[in-house]
Amino acid sequence: MVDKNEFRVAWLVPEVGLGAYWQPVLREFTKVFKNTVFYTGGVWPGFDPKMPGSSAIQLVGKTSFVETTKIDTGYDRGFIVVSPSIIGYLLKFRPQVVFPQAFSLWTVIVALLKPLMRWKIAIIYDGSSPNTDFRDSSFRTFVRRILVRFADAFVSNSNAGKKYLMEVLNVPENKIFTKTYLVPDAGALLKRLEETKPPNLELKRPIFLYVGRITARKGIKTLLEACALLKNQGYTDYSLLIVGKGDQREELESFIKDNNLEKQVMWGGWVEYGSLGSYFQQADIFVFPTFEDVWGMVVPEAMVFGKPILCSNGAASCELIAEGENGYIFDPREAQGLAEAMRRFLDNPDLIKSMGERSRQLIAKTTPETAAQAYVEVTLFLMGNG
Repeated sequence: MVDKNEFRVAWLVPEVGLGAYWQPVLREFTKVFKNTVFYTGGVWPGFDPKMPGSSAIQLVGKTSFVETTKIDTGYDRGFIVVSPSIIGYLLKFRPQVVFPQAFSLWTVIVALLKPLMRWKIAIIYDGSSPNTDFRDSSFRTFVRRILVRFADAFVSNSNAGKKYLMEVLNVPENKIFTKTYLVPDAGALLKRLEETKPPNLELKRPIFLYVGRITARKGIKTLLEACALLKNQGYTDYSLLIVGKGDQREELESFIKDNNLEKQVMWGGWVEYGSLGSYFQQADIFVFPTFEDVWGMVVPEAMVFGKPILCSNGAASCELIAEGENGYIFDPREAQGLAEAMRRFLDNPDLIKSMGERSRQLIAKTTPETAAQAYVEVTLFLMGNG
């Protein structure tokens, strides 16, 4: 029988923009498999090397994104440049199970070295979206179909990711473990809330909140168009608070002025991550109108704070929405549908509390502990097939 303390596991995640969410998962995973290394191209803002789980993180060179095609309402297309020095790290560590993320050069390296190193491979796939799946690229699809043949298992963060793996890359369903692993650490979020002085918003309720980048991909223009429709229907007793920064703000400010929405729409500007909890807490309904997001961490974060969710079907995190129970899903290309969803809360304010509580109940089932357990199960599965 294999000793878990001696068993070596490597994670290869080139980019960790959501690294703050990997750390608590690593904290739990390393309680079972202590000999674990998480290789990445750079740590995230606010990284604390003293936090449990952080000791497993190993920096490997630098990672950069090379843009080849600019997409206005979607992810820009391109490729990730990663450090080839990962080869030396892997040859030295000699892991028995490797979790490479998606289909970067690191995944190619792991696949090519598999015959020599004889490790098991479980590809991590965060989620599915048009400009990350490249369904319209026969070359990329061909390369990915080759790579998946080297993998012994797959871990998908969403059902959309699982569907892509099966339908496009022809991965057998019994090789795919579907489990939400990009999850908020509720304890950490609520602790930060206690340590943060809440802002004095003084906004008309109910308060609809958007948090994120101010760019065309995020669909904020659709949200403002919905507000304009509501105004034309006589709905003005509410506020929309937009928190974030980005290159589209000037355009959106012009739209707000042209449609006389200054009394409804407020700008929160850029807010440090550690202070966002107080904005979530004071809001009534969270809105995520994105055209394309592989996941969308702000949705489960808002659920931790007990908020109803209006989520576009462009975000994979819409899978967390139980339609009519804790929120509504809409098409980000249709402002009318979003306006109708917002109007439900304006006409029935009692829904805010009941749906918010349902959000809290649903997200309580998805934690760093459940995410880590999913990876433990995959590792044990691969150990058993050694």
